[in-house]
Amino acid sequence: MTLPQLTDITDWVDPTLLADGLRIALIIVSAWAVSRIGGRLVSGLHSRVVARIAIPEQVRRAETLGRILRYAVSVTVSVLATLLVLSQLGISIAPILGAAGVVGVAVGFGAQSLVRDYFTGISLLLENQLTKGDVVTVAGLTGAVEDLTLRYIQLRDYDGNVHYIPNGLISTVTNMSRGHAYAVITVGVAYREDLDHVIPVLLDEAARFLEHPTIKDKVLEPFEFAGVDELGDSAVTLRGRFKVRPLEQWTVRREFLRLIKQRFDREGIEIPFPHLTIYAEKATEVGKSLPDTP
Repeated sequence: MTLPQLTDITDWVDPTLLADGLRIALIIVSAWAVSRIGGRLVSGLHSRVVARIAIPEQVRRAETLGRILRYAVSVTVSVLATLLVLSQLGISIAPILGAAGVVGVAVGFGAQSLVRDYFTGISLLLENQLTKGDVVTVAGLTGAVEDLTLRYIQLRDYDGNVHYIPNGLISTVTNMSRGHAYAVITVGVAYREDLDHVIPVLLDEAARFLEHPTIKDKVLEPFEFAGVDELGDSAVTLRGRFKVRPLEQWTVRREFLRLIKQRFDREGIEIPFPHLTIYAEKATEVGKSLPDTP
């Protein structure tokens, strides 16, 4: 009995195809390795930068830029690997690049909004107008930035709704998370109250407020009293503000309003609500005012 003779693999597969297949596999594996290594390098650089930053605002910016940079590395490696694979398959790259230019011009006319989104996204990142974690108002919507890409901004508002806003729609950014904020206090008192008594009570409570255990680390400067802001229909409005840390303005304002309400109650100072007073004329006076009828 004779054993079957072993044949070389080249007897079954074209050596040229085999070599091209090996090159393509090498390109794909190399692209995967370069992408992983590039991602790790970006992550390592991001970790070192964040470790040297003490300002939370700059930490959020570094995280946003790191995520965008990892995405850019992945896209660049994928495009280069695709072009190399096409060249190994015998497809000329030059016509593809030329066609890509023509198609790019055509797409540019048909997808101007998409191009505008990307250019605006790049500007937002380079100018550091907002970062992940900021509370902003853009395109008429207010919320916390959960994600920021070159294409859109993802916001979550106070009710938990998630909004996806294309960058091209953004013309103005109102950022409430930079440097510091102001907790604006507006308090109304009745007209019959003596302001020379009310204002010292307000200022005293504001001074006590700075020692509040849960608030003192959030307030940066003492209370700034602006004065009488408005003579309304039913109340005299007093206005002032605290300079506070970013994103703490709402917490500080709510807590101070709670305490000033309690203090006014103890001092007997009335915080009025809108009311209407009706004056009725006497019947005789009304009759005199009517013209004589024939």
